[in-house]
Amino acid sequence: MKRRYWVILAMLFIVPGLMLTASCAKKAVKPEAAVSKTDDSAKKVPPAPPAPDDAGKSATLSAREKFMKQDVNFAFDSAVLDATAQAILKDKADWLKKNADTATTVEGHCDERGTVAYNVALGERRAESAKAFLVNMGVPAAKMTTISYGKEKPLDPAKTESAYAKNRRAHFVLK
Repeated sequence: MKRRYWVILAMLFIVPGLMLTASCAKKAVKPEAAVSKTDDSAKKVPPAPPAPDDAGKSATLSAREKFMKQDVNFAFDSAVLDATAQAILKDKADWLKKNADTATTVEGHCDERGTVAYNVALGERRAESAKAFLVNMGVPAAKMTTISYGKEKPLDPAKTESAYAKNRRAHFVLK
């Protein structure tokens, strides 16, 4: 009887203690290099127009720029892809299939509302949702990685609904 009592007592303290101390592994967020606040306007030089023989290269460059600049936006508290997001991802899938040697990182972002932990998880779901759609369109999963920045890297820091809508996104970075 005493032995059973001690086993039950141990289970009441040890099992909950183990459950409280176990945690999920977190992805490390890579810090970006500090950006200088100096006046860079004097350093910027407009690009030269492409030479006639570089027409194909120019078209590829503009398609690459479009790929990187066009984000997939999400509704509040959602990782569901709407029709607009699916159309954007279909274009991205076509581009990735044509440029099979290119790898990409899908970044999940959120607006500033909610806790850090919740937004990191939501950002991960958004990035994985976009990646899964691209995989279903025929893009190799091995060429894509995901990361969540949660609310840490807003596109628009304003505290308005339109700014929040811009910040709820999946962003694509080519490697």
